[in-house]
Amino acid sequence: MILRAAGRDDSDAIAAIWNAMIRDTPFTFTTEEKTAEGIAALIATRPGAFWVAEERALSGFVTYAQFRSGPGYAASVEHSIVLADVAQGRGVGRALMHRAFESAARQGHHVMVAGISAANPVGVAFHAALGFENVGRMPQVGRKAGQWLDLILMQKMLEAG
Repeated sequence: MILRAAGRDDSDAIAAIWNAMIRDTPFTFTTEEKTAEGIAALIATRPGAFWVAEERALSGFVTYAQFRSGPGYAASVEHSIVLADVAQGRGVGRALMHRAFESAARQGHHVMVAGISAANPVGVAFHAALGFENVGRMPQVGRKAGQWLDLILMQKMLEAG
């Protein structure tokens, strides 16, 4: 497995992985699929904060950005991690997250936040195993496919880079 910074040429593969999650799961509350052009623009605005795992093909990605707007939140980032089905349970997600932790800490970030759908207990367990702590639950803040969804907030303090 190769971990590397995402590039414009990865946009189609990232869109395919991300859109499968958007279409087929309640793990994200969004219903709007991503475009390759939109992802290319996102990659361009996040130097050092958008990583991919590549095996025979692109198998997953992680990206992060400031948690909330405003200078008081500059040291806190929220991440998104999405894996292709074939990459699940093989250490790809763990490797991507460790790369994100290292990168975010080197950039001076102090906290990484995860907003996880309560409909994704595997995602909650994955983050707990990586040292994220459950810091809150927001009942019924999301709606998708005719059902209300809870949001679980988790966070991890990052090691100084």
